[in-house]
Order: sequence, then C-alpha cells, then structure tokens
Amino acid sequence: MAGKKALFVGINKFANYSQFTLNGCVNDAKDMAALYKDLLGFKTTEMSTLTDAQATKANIMARLNAMVADAKAGKLNYLVFSLSSHGTQMNDTSGDEPDGKDEAFVPHDIAEKNGAWDPARIISDDELHDLFAQLPANVLLEVYLDTCHSGTGLRGAEFGLHAPRARYIAPPDHEFEQKTARMRGFALDRPPAGSAKKGAAEASKAAVAGAHHVLWTGCKANQTSADAYFNGRYNGAFTYYFVKVMRDTQNKLSRKEVIAKMRALMKSGFAQTPQLEGNATNRGQAIVY
Repeated sequence: MAGKKALFVGINKFANYSQFTLNGCVNDAKDMAALYKDLLGFKTTEMSTLTDAQATKANIMARLNAMVADAKAGKLNYLVFSLSSHGTQMNDTSGDEPDGKDEAFVPHDIAEKNGAWDPARIISDDELHDLFAQLPANVLLEVYLDTCHSGTGLRGAEFGLHAPRARYIAPPDHEFEQKTARMRGFALDRPPAGSAKKGAAEASKAAVAGAHHVLWTGCKANQTSADAYFNGRYNGAFTYYFVKVMRDTQNKLSRKEVIAKMRALMKSGFAQTPQLEGNATNRGQAIVY
C-alpha cells in the first residue's frame, strides 16, 4: 500500500534581509504539522518541518524532489506541502506568462544578483509546477501557500501595535526593467513550461497528471496575505483560520465547506480572501487521512 509524506515550511528570518522579518511563519509550520498529526493521521516519520535557517532553497527543493521521486516509484500516493513566507515576483524565462512575470516564493537564503533575484536563491511557481507535474495521475497533492500574490495594500489599523504585516517583498529595481507586473496566481493545472511546443498529446497528458492537485492560497491574486496576531501569538491569517476550522469541525467538512467557513470568519477583519483550486470531486471531499 502506498504511503503519504508531508513537508511544512515556515520562514520568519531571512539571511540577507533583516528588514523582511516576519513573526508567524514558524508557528504556521508547527501548527500545520500538529494538525496533520493530531487530526489527519500522519505519523512523525511521515512529516518533516523546515524553519528559518533550515529552509534554504536547496533544502526545500531537495525534500520536494525526494517526495516526488518516491511517488513516481509507487511508494507514495498523497503528498502535502505547506509554505509560509514572503511572496514576490521574478522575471519569467519560460515564456508562459503574458506579462513576463512569474510568482515566486522566498526561502531563507533569498539574495540578489546583478540587481535582480538570484535564480539559485528563489523558488519560482514554474519550478514548483514543473516538479509536481511529474507526479503520477493517481497521486493526490495538497499544497498550502500562506504567502502574498500581489503588492497591494492591506487593511489592519484596527489591530493597533499588532497590525498585520503583508507577506510580500517587492522585486529588486532591475528585475523587470520598466515592465508592469500583474500576478496571476500559481496555476497547478497549466502544462509544464514549453509543453505547447511538444504537441497536444503531451499537453493533455500533463493536464491529466495534475487532475488531483489541490491548491490552497492565502489570498486572491490581487491581494496580500497577512502575518497577524491572535490570542497572544502570531500566525498567518490563512493558516490560523484553516487550522481553527479544521479542529473545530474535526475534519467533518468538505474542502469547499472549509474554505467557505474560513472566508466568513476572515471577512470582517482581513482584506484577503483565501482560495481553493482543484477539481470538483476533490473540492467536494474532506481532506484524506
């Protein structure tokens, strides 16, 4: 019988940028791991957590590549990946973004090179997509991104000293020259970079392989995700309410019911609307365990 594996990543501190420090990302990773252990039946040996200095791009991608390799070998049929950190943008080199911008996620060792993000120190949405597109069609992938997908404003004055902070880093000045950025979101269902040139058959195969990919995000493409203060400690607003709804309902709800409850709870306090992407069957089911 195939197994399951989860990786939970939370980054508050960044090696080269003390001004980017967040407060709730490490708590997010720990809380997600506790949820999957307590409520969703994962064993300690089936989970790993990377926080702060552990969460370099090399370490994150090495863990994800190992998980995908095990799934391709038939050892795993359920993969979970959560990431709490900053989001940003970087230059699209694959040609699949009409605006020339890729969404990107910030590891602990984020750095610049020649006035732009160093590709060796940042994780692009294309990299994640192309890695996960390799998964066999029967493998269920659950991804949680508690990061920002845009640089727009965030409401939060009502929190006073503990006002939420947006989990977004503006790209370096020379990342896009004078182009205007427009975030589109991390599309798990789009074909891998360059697949349009490989013919309809391969593109169709890629789409089938991604049929059981479920993506949860902290906000819409034109919003920010909040790093916020709850009951004496910090969390990402998305992660806090996801864990709360799951624990309060003991995983008795479908995914789409969970996201609906989260949106209702967050509507009055946060300028972000969490998103759920996936096929109708998976959205209509509770999270497997």
